[in-house]
Amino acid sequence: MTVVLTGPQYVLPHVGGVLRELKVRGPVAVVTAGWQERETDPGLVPDLGVPTVNLTLHSRAEDVFAKDKDFGAAYKERQTRLRMMQDFYRVRLDHARDAARAISVRHVDAVLLAEERKASVDAVRNLDRDHLERCAAVNATFEAKWPFTERESVTRHKKELAALIQPTDALLIAGGHVAVLLNRLKLFDLLALVGNRTLIAWSAGAMTLCELVVLFHENPPHGQGGAELLDRGLGVVKGVAVLPSPRLRLRLDDPINVGNFAMRFEPLACVTLDHGARLVAKRGKVVSGAVTQRLMPDGTIQRGWP
Repeated sequence: MTVVLTGPQYVLPHVGGVLRELKVRGPVAVVTAGWQERETDPGLVPDLGVPTVNLTLHSRAEDVFAKDKDFGAAYKERQTRLRMMQDFYRVRLDHARDAARAISVRHVDAVLLAEERKASVDAVRNLDRDHLERCAAVNATFEAKWPFTERESVTRHKKELAALIQPTDALLIAGGHVAVLLNRLKLFDLLALVGNRTLIAWSAGAMTLCELVVLFHENPPHGQGGAELLDRGLGVVKGVAVLPSPRLRLRLDDPINVGNFAMRFEPLACVTLDHGARLVAKRGKVVSGAVTQRLMPDGTIQRGWP
């Protein structure tokens, strides 16, 4: 399987060019569930030059919840619990990130400062690890009680999806609301239906294919910004955490911030996906990239990674 992760498509759309380079002549399946009720809006996917079929995962999920009411109620109850846990985790993070920042700018012996900075970042990493473990426990409990594979409402749609995907040459995953998108991909276990087809994903879609989904916005319109973990991703591409739209969401001119960010998510490489950027992976490992930047633990930016 060849996997291509790309940046946003609304300014410099280039997914059609990627398809041509890979000699994908179509048709291709498309997932736009991250845009929820707007998923059938033709403007969400740039001109690809090949026939497309929209898998409409969001509306299919809504159909499942409407017709399988007990399962739908339990599913939404779980999501409410996870959202509340995310809020509490965010409160803890705010204090730990403030402490890490304050310690990083102290004027003391360089060796001592490096030790204390690492301790501060490790405290944030511990919060991240605890949050992932607690969310995993909630998910495991839910899936043990409500196994997706045993719900007729889900399996019926999976059969339809398999039939739609069968004649296609590739699967494209657009952006939008990353939590909604990830949940729909998991609900229908979509990647199990894709086989060895080429995968191309952009923005939030690219985030879902990595090992961890890192939410970030260091310059939000309101309130305090920072990075937080949402969940484990689908793990198709190993070793990277992708950061779409970095110009809008990251303070790349702040070496302390860049270094702390990179240290926090090691050993993953934190790689930006701006307009025109792409990472290509084979057998789960990134083999090439273009217009990318990697955040380094020393606060520098490595351009053109890998």
